[in-house]
Amino acid sequence: MIRIAIVLGSTRPGRLGKPVADWVKSRASERGDATFDVLDVADFDLPLLDEPLPPSLGRYSLGHTKAWSEAVDGFDGYIFVTGEYNHSIPGALKNAVDYLYKEWNNKAAGFVSYGSSGGIRAVEHFRGVAAELQMADVRAQVALPLATEFVHYRAFVPTESAEQKLQILFDQVVAWAGALKTLRPDHAHRTDDASAA
Repeated sequence: MIRIAIVLGSTRPGRLGKPVADWVKSRASERGDATFDVLDVADFDLPLLDEPLPPSLGRYSLGHTKAWSEAVDGFDGYIFVTGEYNHSIPGALKNAVDYLYKEWNNKAAGFVSYGSSGGIRAVEHFRGVAAELQMADVRAQVALPLATEFVHYRAFVPTESAEQKLQILFDQVVAWAGALKTLRPDHAHRTDDASAA
């Protein structure tokens, strides 16, 4: 079965991304076409990128990198939950993405963003990063403006429009994740072997 990670990118205390990621996971659990798990960047305690060799070589020397690589690699696609910090994605999320390379290749990426303008500028930036990492970003996006989706700019209460857009995002990410598996025969073989055991 297709496996999708919901990547929670903010690590700040009191972050708004946590209830957003919980909502995405809750709605995802209602589907039967894929499995969804949350990967919280905060759980991995990644320092600023400290590997001596470029990630594209895949020769990781540090335990935290290996743990992050193992967590990310088993998925067929990702839904990134990101805030917008100064027209871009949070530094912790960019750092986490930069740690790896092949783990992201030929996989689907979708975005659920939040911020004063719904996080749209962060995602526009993120799409270029995803392309460089050979991720296929889907067109659908869930943009959550603080003024309409958060009561008093803090308590997340998604509108019906957001609910509908999330379902379209799921459809596209799952479809693309399935299609891209054909470009990763070794990965697909490992997954099939693991599920048969």
